[in-house]
Amino acid sequence: MAAQQEFDQHCRQCPRLSDFLDQVGLDYPEYHARPVAPFGAEQSRLLIVGLAPGLHGANATGRPFTGDHAGILLYETLFQFGFSNQPQSRHRDDGLQLIDCRITNAVKCLPPANKPVGSEVDQCNSFLKAELLSVPENGAILALGLIAHRAVIKALNLKQAEFPFKHHTVRRVTDRFLIDSYHCSRYNTQTKRLTVEMFQNVFETIKTCLGQ
Repeated sequence: MAAQQEFDQHCRQCPRLSDFLDQVGLDYPEYHARPVAPFGAEQSRLLIVGLAPGLHGANATGRPFTGDHAGILLYETLFQFGFSNQPQSRHRDDGLQLIDCRITNAVKCLPPANKPVGSEVDQCNSFLKAELLSVPENGAILALGLIAHRAVIKALNLKQAEFPFKHHTVRRVTDRFLIDSYHCSRYNTQTKRLTVEMFQNVFETIKTCLGQ
């Protein structure tokens, strides 16, 4: 397992992703088009782990889930449950603040077709490991989707077979709670694989885990 490593906005360890970001930066000069840093204070009791930045969302704005369709449900729910000061995330300087919550991605760079390959997820895992270690004891980790879940399990040096992904499952890992949810992507919400009620139920469980 890779050693923990602090986030590096200038990281170019994945040639395919770096080359793709270079081209995106040329096509959209106003976009962030670099690795996207976590959003929220370190030592927050809730860490949310997504998949990767979206082309016209986080890759454009430089803030996780900001400008992405997936961010609509996520930020509305965070506001509803007291984890943010406003229900919408429009742009990086819109005044939104997270409350005892931090958001990151398993892969920090925009992947072609929104699909990172395994080696890219693994390469980025050292950053995720450092972020997971910032979650205090009895804090909660929310993994959005299978890839994020597997990245968390790898970063915690646990065995994948012992921790299969299942929506709205809660496990105790390294003195923290790990909660799985389907990703709040456009596809999942439009097909009703993940409904508003289902996502709210996940956050009700998170609040219970945090003793709130």
